[in-house]
Amino acid sequence: MKLLVVEDNERLLKSLADYLQDEGFVVSCAADGEDGLHKATNWEYDLIILDVMLPVTDGWTILQHLRQSGSSTPVIMLTAKDQLADRLRGLNGGADDYLIKPFEMEELVARVRAALRRAAGSPSPLRTFGDVSLDTTNRIASLGGIPVDLSAREFALLEILASKHGNIVSRDYLYERLFDDEDESLSNMLDVYIYRLRSKLGKHKIQTRRGLGYIFQS
Repeated sequence: MKLLVVEDNERLLKSLADYLQDEGFVVSCAADGEDGLHKATNWEYDLIILDVMLPVTDGWTILQHLRQSGSSTPVIMLTAKDQLADRLRGLNGGADDYLIKPFEMEELVARVRAALRRAAGSPSPLRTFGDVSLDTTNRIASLGGIPVDLSAREFALLEILASKHGNIVSRDYLYERLFDDEDESLSNMLDVYIYRLRSKLGKHKIQTRRGLGYIFQS
């Protein structure tokens, strides 16, 4: 899953990006509102983490622009302001969640995953596809009830394919969701992760549709 984090505190921005990447997310960063607005409106993200107080363009303006343009991308607002009026402004303005600084990283990740589940229409973190089960909270995949050892990116790939179960997922879509814009030498990385998943789950689980992409079948 690909996230955009818009935060002007460089130390916090780096901490957020590092932690979220360790949790298996692909993270794009913006250190001011202008860059954040540009990325939010020109690239696709599964969720946006948006600070309220930003230089150039504040978080309220970015949120308003997104919602007025018809974007339904989940947004979690970050702010140091613990005022009811601010929380209501964010939630009523289209934010999906609101987190007061300082906060624990574990709580942010839990809120991110909950917002992603709601957006996907899957309130439960446990999903089953035939003999393959996914625990999206603990990032555990099981085959026939036995846990399968997957790296963070392997799990992310499986999660994307499973979310489109029975439907073709294009290579371009997978690249956008799995790799950072600045990743280099991506020409065969997707093939590597597809190969690894097939070797662990069974070749028939992930089928290739030549010229179109991949399809996950249970």
